[in-house]
Amino acid sequence: MGADGFAKWPAMQSVSICVHLWQKPYMPELPEVEVTRRKIAPALVGRVIAGVRTTAPSYFFLTPPPLLKRRLKGRTVTALARVGKYLLATLDDGSRLLIHLGMTGQLFVQGSSSLRLLSSTARATLKPEQQPAFKPDKHTHLRLSFSDGGPEVWFRDTRKFGKVKWLAPGERDARLAKLGPDALEVTGAEFHATARRRRVPVKTVLLDQGVLAGVGNIYADEALFLTGLRPTRKANTLSRAQCSRLVASVQRVLKRSIETGGSSISDYVAPDGQDGAYQDERMVYDREGQPCKVCGAPIKRVVIGQRSAHFCPKCQN
Repeated sequence: MGADGFAKWPAMQSVSICVHLWQKPYMPELPEVEVTRRKIAPALVGRVIAGVRTTAPSYFFLTPPPLLKRRLKGRTVTALARVGKYLLATLDDGSRLLIHLGMTGQLFVQGSSSLRLLSSTARATLKPEQQPAFKPDKHTHLRLSFSDGGPEVWFRDTRKFGKVKWLAPGERDARLAKLGPDALEVTGAEFHATARRRRVPVKTVLLDQGVLAGVGNIYADEALFLTGLRPTRKANTLSRAQCSRLVASVQRVLKRSIETGGSSISDYVAPDGQDGAYQDERMVYDREGQPCKVCGAPIKRVVIGQRSAHFCPKCQN
């Protein structure tokens, strides 16, 4: 996309008021990463990287900044794919850039304005019309500029749990190699073949990225509610039919979240600065003590493998 195309790029001044900023960090799951991919792709694919600016070397960079700059400068981004919770940008020389948002990572386009981006500064207390577009700060670890002079792409992460890594042509990455089938593509039969061998809670199996790539806490809880299964139910007790229904529920909630822009519960913000809306449709996740939207029973919370699980004691068994 050339400079003329970016002259038509919509003004990114949408500001959404978020009532969830006080909550603990929430790691973006498949829907948030897929929304990010779809919205950031037009700002990356087909453009030539003219400049790369980074912060000092840290554990955020799996590839040292000096090497990252040398490998990326002058390259054209030819494709942007999602693999589980990872983004994978292919470059014109066959190399690839691996990106993981971590817990607080924000990948967005220059010109975005959002309360979520400004929440760590005094500017967040200003009225929307008084808030300027976000300006790079000490947490903006990667900045890509392009030869067409259009908007830059920035990767900001306050905790540095996000990751960037350059992969040489043909190079395999251990993180990607460990992933199971994508949660949007797995079949009920495939899931049943694994579940029947596992005597752990089904919630644990759903969160295993080697079984379903992309599913995390929120969508596992929501899918289990939709299927009528408790998160504590042993995976090996599920029938083939139940596994098929569960996989269908997983895919249903994931697709619905993508439609609504993902879940903006803590730090997640789309590349255009907008918040997701799926958090407003949650049935059980993070609703402990609140009435079930179906039967009215109080939602319960248990801890499974150091992770919270929420369920309705009447609707799920």
